[in-house]
Amino acid sequence: MPISYEKGILYEVKKVRTTVGMFDVSHMGEIEIKGKDAIKFVSKITINDPAKLELFQVQYTAMCYPDGGIVDDLLVYKLPDRLFLVVNCANTDKDYEWILENNAKCKRLASEMQNAKWDVEIKNVSDETTQLAIQGPEALKVTQKLVGINLNEMDYYWSSFCKILNTDVLISRTGYTGEDGFEIYFAPKYAEKIWDSILDAGKEFDIEPVGLGARDTLRLEMKYCLYENDMDKTTTPLEAGLGWITKLDKEDFIGRDVLIKQKEQGLTRRLIGFELEKRVIPRPHYKIFSARGGSAFGGKDTEKIGEVTSGNFSPTLNKCIGMGYVNIPYHKIETEIEIECRGKMEKAIIIKPPFYKNASHK
Repeated sequence: MPISYEKGILYEVKKVRTTVGMFDVSHMGEIEIKGKDAIKFVSKITINDPAKLELFQVQYTAMCYPDGGIVDDLLVYKLPDRLFLVVNCANTDKDYEWILENNAKCKRLASEMQNAKWDVEIKNVSDETTQLAIQGPEALKVTQKLVGINLNEMDYYWSSFCKILNTDVLISRTGYTGEDGFEIYFAPKYAEKIWDSILDAGKEFDIEPVGLGARDTLRLEMKYCLYENDMDKTTTPLEAGLGWITKLDKEDFIGRDVLIKQKEQGLTRRLIGFELEKRVIPRPHYKIFSARGGSAFGGKDTEKIGEVTSGNFSPTLNKCIGMGYVNIPYHKIETEIEIECRGKMEKAIIIKPPFYKNASHK
């Protein structure tokens, strides 16, 4: 997947926000988990609750280390014969090995119990899977031309099997852009013809392929986290603002005890979103300071309170935006902060996410 195609990142961002674009996201990793204990196992290794999924429903979740640090964030699909996990491309091998290791532990524990059997099969199917994403306000009209099912009846974060050009595909109403859209999974040998069919179906809406640069800007405008930028093994889901998918009341999962303790004791930092006053891009690792003489905290002198994790110019908003971790209580909405950009302090303000608030789906 290129950083951009011929017309550049800013053009591609606007294309997705106003009409429709197509992403080749075949670099993403896919892992299948089968067996009668599949749901029990995925519940053990993820912070959300897959037991609540209905058939063909999709769930956003994450996996944690025993210390509460994040292994990866991912999607879980409940399909008739398996759970289908979609993980970040750079983490695929690491995630797969981590899942295998934990399955081995569960199997050993089961063998120690009288008459207990552990039925879980795990397979990395990343090399057998192509993924294309159609995103934008016109995504439904384009995708509907290709499939025989009524996509108006598919809710956000649901999926279905169907055919495109007599090829079996899995399609879901999901995406990483904040716009309506669909993600399609199928065998790689059909990639070229399905790619061409999507471009042909979208001609009347001037559909074009979109690259990695626009994808990163689009997700930032929605304050969607990117692994290795906004979360990693040193951050917990609660710090990253993912408490809404962290089901502390479900049966034990890896990292649960630490997360419960962190919630009880109170967080010391939070991931926030901010807008800059001037057109200056806040790069990752730039230092965040409290605003000089800020009245919100009694006119204290400026002090370092955090660090930028993601930042860029938003062509949709025509301003520079960013994300970063700051110490509590500096995380509150409308708190004035300063970002040290190339040795100069730039004024910014913390806002309520997302930055882009006109997404076509809720």
